[in-house]
Amino acid sequence: MAQIKIQQVRSTIKCTKNQKLTMQALGLHKMNAIVEHEATPAILGMVNNVKHLVKVLD
Repeated sequence: MAQIKIQQVRSTIKCTKNQKLTMQALGLHKMNAIVEHEATPAILGMVNNVKHLVKVLD
């Protein structure tokens, strides 16, 4: 499958608990952190849930 890079661009301070847990599950803990995942439907759904906090690079 294709690989996507996800970068955290906003803080999770005023986010819901679900969104904070989703960010942790993606492996994003700090601002401007970049992680790489396979583009599975589960990962894409998680990214869609926190799309206002992250940026998909490739």
